[in-house]
Amino acid sequence: MNSLSTKNPLKNLDDWDDFVASRYKEGKAQEEFRNYDPSANPGVAEFYRQNHTLQTVDLVQAKKQEYLPLGKGQKTIWEAAEFLNSLVDDSDPDTDLTQIDHLLQTSEAIRKDGHPRWFVLTGLIHDLGKVLCLYGEPQWAVVGDTFPVGCAYSDKIVFYEYFRENPDSQNPLYQELYGIYGPHCGLDNVHMSWGHDEYIYHVTKSYLPEPAQYMLRYHSFYSAHRHGAYRHLMSAHDEAMFQWVRKFNPYDLYSKGAAKPNLPEILPYYQDLIAEYFPDKIDW
Repeated sequence: MNSLSTKNPLKNLDDWDDFVASRYKEGKAQEEFRNYDPSANPGVAEFYRQNHTLQTVDLVQAKKQEYLPLGKGQKTIWEAAEFLNSLVDDSDPDTDLTQIDHLLQTSEAIRKDGHPRWFVLTGLIHDLGKVLCLYGEPQWAVVGDTFPVGCAYSDKIVFYEYFRENPDSQNPLYQELYGIYGPHCGLDNVHMSWGHDEYIYHVTKSYLPEPAQYMLRYHSFYSAHRHGAYRHLMSAHDEAMFQWVRKFNPYDLYSKGAAKPNLPEILPYYQDLIAEYFPDKIDW
């Protein structure tokens, strides 16, 4: 196995968001989707090399044991968003948008299109799981396309070839089609690669309707909701709920270039919206 540095390869987490948005740019020809040249995006390529090498069954189970008891203290939704703002790279000359700005761009685009209030709220909170970086987690354990571990990797996953360095590639069971799972076992029974999607789902699942839970938990599961992979693990209920994941995805990808939200003007709406679904503080 090649030596692997676990230092952060991206200047900031927005680099990954930008890469994903360009990958699925509206109007892009289908044949362009798999054109991932490492020399064109060396930071992103190195990020995925780390992600695909280090996201193992053992790692995922360990992170679940570490974080899912939700023992990082209590915060309000706004406190979590403000906490996340410290991820902004002040040296980046290309953007002065904070994490809150991006979340509001997403939620405002959803609101403009007349979707239900819970849908708007999902846009506001969908990236709050990135506070994992501020708990000391490296980028490869926070962002990136998510995928099941413990079964064969789909060739629809970006930079699929980097899985050859993953120790799980040497486990014959983990490389079978169903691996440690059963046919159509349902995604709730599948271990997904660890990151902000799984974390924010668990933090907020007691407060939101099920479509919102699916949006949060699987919004980075691109091989499934964009390419149709892993349907052999999905239940009929998963198939039905993924319509919501696909409805959410364009707002996450394409709202980033919108005008910077006027926070003082829209703040009362979002304060009321958060209070409708959440108590003052929740466990993180």
